[in-house]
Amino acid sequence: MTKTLLIVGHSSGIGRAAAERALNAGWNVIGWSRRPSGLISSGLSEFLVDVLQDGSGFPELPSALDGVLYAPGSINLKPFRGLKISDFQGDFELSALGAVRVLQASEKSLKAAPGSSVVLFSTVAVQTGMPFHDAVAMTKGAIEGLTRSLAAELAPKIRVNVIAPSLTATTLSEKFINTPEKIEASGKRHPLNRIGEAEDIAAAAKFLLDSES
Repeated sequence: MTKTLLIVGHSSGIGRAAAERALNAGWNVIGWSRRPSGLISSGLSEFLVDVLQDGSGFPELPSALDGVLYAPGSINLKPFRGLKISDFQGDFELSALGAVRVLQASEKSLKAAPGSSVVLFSTVAVQTGMPFHDAVAMTKGAIEGLTRSLAAELAPKIRVNVIAPSLTATTLSEKFINTPEKIEASGKRHPLNRIGEAEDIAAAAKFLLDSES
C-alpha cells in the first residue's frame, strides 16, 4: 500500500534525506518548506509554507495521511549570559509551536489512516547536559514532553515518536564542522568516532513512519 506523508522541512538536512528515502520507497510526499527543495519526483507535492504563521493558512491536506515528520529546527549555541529572551522565543516558536500548529492541522487526516505515525526531533543535549545548549535543549525538552503526552493521548490510532540525534552533518551545523579538524574533534566525542549523517537519522525516521515499527 502506498503511503502518503507530510514532511515539514523537506528542502534540506534530515527532512530532505527523509523525503528522498520515502520517495525512493514509492511513497507519496507532501513537502512543506520555506524554500523549494529542488527534488524532482512524480510522488512529491511541494508547497512553500511558513510554520511560524497561523495554521489556518496552511495548504489543504488529503483526507487521510499516513504520517507526519516535522524537521525544522535551529542550532543557537551561546553562553547563557549571551542569550536574549528573543533567542529562546525564536527557537520555541520554530521547533515547538510550529510542530503544534502542524499536528493540529493534520490530526484529523492522521486519524483517518490506519496505523499512522508522527516523528518529531529532539537533541541528545536534553538528556545529556551540554554547555551552550540552553535554548535548544529547553525547546527540544518541550518537544520530548509533547511527544510522550501525545503518544498516550492519540494511541492506539496514531503512534508518536521522537528522535534525539547528536551532531549531524547538515547545512544547519555547517559552521561547527567546516574544517577537517572540527570534524575530527567532533567525531572523537562519540563512541563511533564520527558524527551523524542526515541519511542515518532519515533511516531511523522512515522506520518509525513505516508499519514495520
